[in-house]
Amino acid sequence: MARAVTNTRKTVNTVIAWSIGLLIFFPILWTILTSFKTEAQAINDPPLFLFFDWTLENYAAVQERSNYMRFLWNSIIIAGGSTLLGVIIAVPAAWSMAFVPSKRTKDILLWMLSTKMLPAVGVLYPIYLIFIQLGLLDTRVGLVVVLMLINMPIIVWMLYTYFREIPVEILEASRMDGASLRDEILYVLAPMALPGIASTVLLNFILAWNEAFWTLNLTAAKAAPLTAFIASYSSPEGLFFAKLSAASTMAIAPILLLGWFSQKQLVRGLTFGAVK
Repeated sequence: MARAVTNTRKTVNTVIAWSIGLLIFFPILWTILTSFKTEAQAINDPPLFLFFDWTLENYAAVQERSNYMRFLWNSIIIAGGSTLLGVIIAVPAAWSMAFVPSKRTKDILLWMLSTKMLPAVGVLYPIYLIFIQLGLLDTRVGLVVVLMLINMPIIVWMLYTYFREIPVEILEASRMDGASLRDEILYVLAPMALPGIASTVLLNFILAWNEAFWTLNLTAAKAAPLTAFIASYSSPEGLFFAKLSAASTMAIAPILLLGWFSQKQLVRGLTFGAVK
């Protein structure tokens, strides 16, 4: 009887999990399907799900209108640069908070996290003026710095959580063996926390890749990433849903593939230290 109840619970949980997963994935699936429709089919009522005339004309039109590779390259540089710079700064910060805490460490962490609750539009005007004065408007460097700063609280919090799971005695032993602070972080701490660092890097890269508010307000053409590439298909004449869907599919495809191939590392990192 107990086994039957357990099996029933497993089945119910599996069905619920798959239902939630499909519900979350459905907008992405619908966007991909719409990208293969004509503009007339994209706004058809009732909507056409699978039975329509599949076409690649939207992808051809997007390629003719925009230089996709330029937007893609900008996204890679901006997301990758902000992630690399953020981790380089956050690792020593998280190390100090995890292994040399002060009375105000938790207050500082909570304050850092509270900055994520600030509406971005509230600081847009001063940042815009600063960018103009420093010549960083519509530059990759400017976006790298901004995205690094807005994601820094999450990076520090995640690394701090992972570092707290590492026994401090191991670091003390390395110091007794003559390891410097740099050696301690690079050759002792980093290898032990590698799953956590990897998941932090992946999550921050995804957040930077998907960032739209700052990229749309601080770029125009030169440093525009794929978020601006998508937004360019909204015009005063209206929305071209099929072409917009094709542009969206081309923008999310790289990050979807990255998430798919690195899902094991991401899950492993996010559960790092959960079970002892």
